[in-house]
Amino acid sequence: MTYSRRSLLTALICSAGMALTTGSAFAAKKNLVFSGGPAGGTFQVVANAVQVYDPVKASKQFRVRAQSSAGSVENLRKVNSGKAHFGVVYSGHVYLGRNGKLKNDTKNYEDVLAVSYLYGAPAQLVVRKGSGIKSLKDLEGKKVGVGNAGSGAFANCELFFSHAGIWDKVERNAMGYNDAAQAFGNNQLDAFWLFTAFPSGAVIMAAQTNDIELINLGAEAESLGFFDEYPYFSKLEVPAGTYKGVDEATPSFQDSALWVANADLSADIVYEMLSTIYTDEGLAHMKQQKKTFKEMAIETGVNGIVTPLHPGAERFWKEKGML
Repeated sequence: MTYSRRSLLTALICSAGMALTTGSAFAAKKNLVFSGGPAGGTFQVVANAVQVYDPVKASKQFRVRAQSSAGSVENLRKVNSGKAHFGVVYSGHVYLGRNGKLKNDTKNYEDVLAVSYLYGAPAQLVVRKGSGIKSLKDLEGKKVGVGNAGSGAFANCELFFSHAGIWDKVERNAMGYNDAAQAFGNNQLDAFWLFTAFPSGAVIMAAQTNDIELINLGAEAESLGFFDEYPYFSKLEVPAGTYKGVDEATPSFQDSALWVANADLSADIVYEMLSTIYTDEGLAHMKQQKKTFKEMAIETGVNGIVTPLHPGAERFWKEKGML
C-alpha cells in the first residue's frame, strides 16, 4: 500500500471515529419536555424561561423544550405518564391526584414528585363597597364570576364554595379575570373571584370604575375547617393599599404553584436543573421574565409542598439547609 493511500485510509478511519464520538455525545443529551400552560399564562412563562436560559441550554446532559398545555391538571397527567419530564402543577392538584381525590378522577398519580415552590396563587373575592356583601353567605342569589371553566381558579372556587355550601346557591358566570372585571364594572356581576398573584390587573381595572372591597376569605376558611380538610392551602394577607380604596390588610389563603418532575427522571438531572436555576443569576433571569417569580428563592424553595420530593430535589434542598 502506498504512503498516500495509507494516509487516506487513516484519515477516513479517524474521521469515522470522530463522527461516531460526536454522534454518541449528541445522542446522550436527553430531550426533556417542560409542560407549561396556555399561551400567555404564568405556567407557560415558567417553562419558556427555563428553556431559554443560557446555562440550561449549555448543559451537556440535556436540552429542554417548553410545551404548552391546558394547565395544572393536564400537567399532572402528562408528568405522571412520562409524556412530560417537568411541569408546573398546583400543590393542591399534586396532593389530590396522589390520593385519588381529583374531581371525577380516582386514579392515583404517584409518579409526580415535587422539585420546588415557584410562587403563591392567592384567592381574592371582589365586591362593591356598600353592597352589603360581607361574607360568603351573602353571595346567595348573587351573580358571581368564578373563573374560566377548566382553570385552576374555577376548580378552587368550586372547591371552596362547595365546602361552604354555596356553590349551587350563586348565579355562576364562568369567565376570565379581565372579562369579569369588565362585567363587574358594567353592573353585570355582583362579585368576582380570582386565584392569582396580587396586584391583579383585573382588580386594578375594577377599582377604576367602582369603589371595591375584598371579602375576608381567611376568616371564612378558618371557621369552616377548610385548612384541616385541604392542608396544601396556606394563610396569607393581601396587604393594605394593594388596591385603590382597600386600606386594610385582608386575610385570605393561597395554593402554591410547584415545579414537579416525573419520578423516573434521573436524580442527577433534577439536581443539575435546580443548581442551575437557583443561583443569583438564574433567579435574576426568572424575575426578569415575570415579577411573580420574585418569590423564588432558596429560602422559599420547599414552601407549600406537602407531597414527596424528587430524590434529586431532596438532595439539593438538604445541601441548602432547607430540609
